[in-house]
Amino acid sequence: MRLSSRAATLLAVAAALPLALTACSTGSTDASAPSTQKTRAKDPNAGLRTGTQLTKLLAPASAFPAGYTVEGDNTADSGAKLLSTSARKTAKPDCVNLESTSWIQVTGYQNSSSFAQNDYVNAQKTEEIAQEIDEFPVAQAKDAMQQIEAVAARCATFTDTDAHARVKVAGKAVAGLGDEAYTMTLTSGKWQNGTTLIAARSGSSVVTVLSTAGTDDGAASAKKLTTTLLTALKK
Repeated sequence: MRLSSRAATLLAVAAALPLALTACSTGSTDASAPSTQKTRAKDPNAGLRTGTQLTKLLAPASAFPAGYTVEGDNTADSGAKLLSTSARKTAKPDCVNLESTSWIQVTGYQNSSSFAQNDYVNAQKTEEIAQEIDEFPVAQAKDAMQQIEAVAARCATFTDTDAHARVKVAGKAVAGLGDEAYTMTLTSGKWQNGTTLIAARSGSSVVTVLSTAGTDDGAASAKKLTTTLLTALKK
């Protein structure tokens, strides 16, 4: 399994506020002057959590199997400021990203308004369980979920990067997890165990998990972790 985290160094985006210039003259009103009643555009990030806040909602070490430890190199968040969500790329998804942490990027969204992630591995580093929470404006959060379902169809088979093996992807909607949820199971005849990916949306938050733990293609541990994260988001 290829481990891949978002870059720890994020570019800070400063919002430039335009200066409103009002023209006036004695005894007359300039009709071209901007109205003081002009409606301000609604901030699409209003009410969203920052990466710093999301980090506190990630499942703690006690939520993972005994012997699992956190991978420091794959621990990151977007910090205390909200970012401008990138426009979604419409090109064909890079299916090999389904092997990695931060696999939400297969949706075409290279960055969300904020995120926090980490992953845990067993002592032999043969199994891993990864977690991530991304915040989007609600419309984009819903779209990201739609794209995940579309990716499952477009990446029904692909060749992995390590064993150069043929990987099969089976996806289905899942009831009872957040506002909506979708799961994908990745299997290959050359792998010792498969991988389960689950994405679940709760309002503007999209939870994504990855698990190769156990003998069930990571299914049970992925569902347990998803449930834990969704519960934290509701508090």
